[in-house]
Amino acid sequence: MKTRATWALVILLLILTLSAILDLSWAPRPLSFSEVLDVLLGSGTWGNNIIVGRNSARIVAAMFIGAGLSVGGAVMQAVFRNPMASPYTLGLSSGACFGAAVGMLFSIPFIPPNICVPALAFMSCLTTMTIVYSLAHTGSGVRVETLLLAGIAVGAMFSALVSFLTFYSGDRIEGIVFWTMGSLGSITWESGQVYVLIPIVSLCVCALATYSRDLNAMMLGDAHAMDLGVDVRAVRIRVVLVTTVMVATSVAFVGSIGFVGLVVPHVFRILLGPDNRLLVPFSAIGGAAFMLLCDYTSHALVYVYGVLPIGIITSLIGAPYFIYLIRRRKREVGW
Repeated sequence: MKTRATWALVILLLILTLSAILDLSWAPRPLSFSEVLDVLLGSGTWGNNIIVGRNSARIVAAMFIGAGLSVGGAVMQAVFRNPMASPYTLGLSSGACFGAAVGMLFSIPFIPPNICVPALAFMSCLTTMTIVYSLAHTGSGVRVETLLLAGIAVGAMFSALVSFLTFYSGDRIEGIVFWTMGSLGSITWESGQVYVLIPIVSLCVCALATYSRDLNAMMLGDAHAMDLGVDVRAVRIRVVLVTTVMVATSVAFVGSIGFVGLVVPHVFRILLGPDNRLLVPFSAIGGAAFMLLCDYTSHALVYVYGVLPIGIITSLIGAPYFIYLIRRRKREVGW
């Protein structure tokens, strides 16, 4: 297993590096590998420096968002003991979409206009988690099944509200629809989004990694985890809260990007097994590489369709894989 993990890490880092170089090279006339390398070494031309510098903000954001969503999916699958769980299982995406739609249609006096949409998306995502957890909480604690059902119900409610606002929006419908598809096009160094994403996602990933042993125990069932000395209730609350903050930060700037937290962790679970001590860091690196590949694909199709929202690419890859999981799940028993 150690040898397999080592080879997987080497290949993954190679894919990540090549994906980053490909994405850095994107322009109406794509740069060559040597031109990108010259810029990175400080000897690039004025025009190439501008291209790589403009692309670099989007690429850094894509890496951290992909890492955050993937790690969120990995820990959610462990908490719920279900390989089809993801960061959006609890309706977080729908809640964030509702907040963003409100920010696009209405002015909020106490929020500056330039941060209104991401701020409302972030707050709405956290509010969604609060509502879901409150609905699922009983005197004896929170049952996983109840939490999932509450997430589905609340997510459906917010989706309906987003549909209503979309119908009401009139000529501003394009902004809402485009945001719900997910896009990295608005990410720049000047806007400051990257400087918010990097510390929050990094801290959340590190915090979740410290719970890897507890998550391993919880995958055996709550009773077994408690026998091993794990405070299941406290760990579940902390993991879900940290994941919510990480996902809320990610989607607040780029919109709803689905299936990243479903596909990537499950691939590494098949390759490396269910040990979260390996799964969490590999999901972070794999999620970053997956987002870069999807971002490059969305730009590589520019001459045919224009720059596609990255959420379309991730869904086109993730939806068939989700169907595969469902079919495989029908033939399995247990975890």
